[in-house]
Amino acid sequence: MQQIKTILMKSTSTDPFAISEHCMDLPILPMLGCQHTYIAGGALMTALKNEGTFDLTNDAVLEVFHRTEKQAHGGYCGLTGTCGIAPSLGACMAILTGSRCGRDKEQKLTMELVSRVMGAITKLTGPSCCKAYVRISLAVAVDFIQQHFSLLLPGNDSPTCRHMENHPHGCRQEKCPYFPLNSIEKNKNPIAPTPLWPRVISPEPDIAWQLQERIKHLMQSFLKLCRLQ
Repeated sequence: MQQIKTILMKSTSTDPFAISEHCMDLPILPMLGCQHTYIAGGALMTALKNEGTFDLTNDAVLEVFHRTEKQAHGGYCGLTGTCGIAPSLGACMAILTGSRCGRDKEQKLTMELVSRVMGAITKLTGPSCCKAYVRISLAVAVDFIQQHFSLLLPGNDSPTCRHMENHPHGCRQEKCPYFPLNSIEKNKNPIAPTPLWPRVISPEPDIAWQLQERIKHLMQSFLKLCRLQ
């Protein structure tokens, strides 16, 4: 885990896919395991931190790790049907929006991202592959952030997998979009493949929601002052 943290803390990249592949290439990293939950959330938050729009620091990345630790446990993708990558990326969205129990739009956005991530992961299951889950989940998250914040992070969302021989349950091969032949073909023609997650186009950019919240609080404070006079 320390090696993953070191990569994230030192990275200057705004490409979450490249950051995650760097982490997943660590020789010490097992083919499957909850380390991948930290890679997914850590790569996304590190890329956003380096991009600069959200004014994040390394503390935000560490906070993702802290929240992920509460819900990511080995083997529970099969025991409860929930992969730890979903709450890890949910933690990222919660930090970006300030979501917490009882909030309105912030909590809805966080839950919507988590549900989309789980939907995409489900379509890649049989058997499980943590590395494929990281890749598809980041693609969903990057797409989601572009839709709701008009911010597009760079990167190749169809990297070619280099870990097929290490899968203890057997690689899905042609059924996996990151299998070498599938990945190469997709990169040649990126428009042709059908997305693995339900794409929902927002009717208008959602980037102003934080400003709306601040205006609402200011109006409430103004009305309270008027009543005191």
